[in-house]
Amino acid sequence: MLVPIPALNDNYIWLYGRENLPVIAIDVAECKNLSAYLTQHHLQLEAVLLTHYHDDHTGGVEELKRYYPDIPVYGPAETADKGATHIVNEGNIQTAHYRIEVVPSGGHTANHVSYLIDNHLFCGDTLFSAGCGRVFTGDYGQMFESITRLKQLPDKTVICPAHEYTLSNLVFAEAFAPNEKVKSAVKNQRISVESLRAQNKPSLPTTLALEKNINPFLQAENLADFIYLRKAKDNF
Repeated sequence: MLVPIPALNDNYIWLYGRENLPVIAIDVAECKNLSAYLTQHHLQLEAVLLTHYHDDHTGGVEELKRYYPDIPVYGPAETADKGATHIVNEGNIQTAHYRIEVVPSGGHTANHVSYLIDNHLFCGDTLFSAGCGRVFTGDYGQMFESITRLKQLPDKTVICPAHEYTLSNLVFAEAFAPNEKVKSAVKNQRISVESLRAQNKPSLPTTLALEKNINPFLQAENLADFIYLRKAKDNF
């Protein structure tokens, strides 16, 4: 089971779980929609994962803990005052039913992490479909290293970003496509996503294979190219 639960303006709280097992929640932006979904579908919550400290990823944690007072909440050091009970920066987490790999992916924030569960990557604000997160730290080298690290995962990896930014990202990607082949791939994806969004359906998840074809930040060959693209996107 993989469910993006809409939250706030354009966030997704991701729920992941294997059949007939408790589920994992990633980036609890708010509590209301998440708790309602869990109740409606009679789901047990096994753990919460936080990718970084921003309020639109952590704002619902304290309220959720009132419903689930013993729930373990995993997150990087920067989430310690946002409700994290277990600090993780890399390595592996073993819950009752899941083995979760913690992937360092700083740059958007200094200690940002992503989580890999059963070939599903929950990457917060590091990687989006056709885009990447703003580099609030100013450390473009760290962000480029993070994007490069994620790019090494298998092509079939299911990418689960935390925001519905795909359409605006595709407009940028089309404008900055390095050649006609890439521009055509981006345009085709934009048409597909426009149809989904017109039906109020999420554009996510995506796959690493698809992103390699349409995401300019995954196509950046060096740090200079990455910085050029990221600053261009900031002002687009």
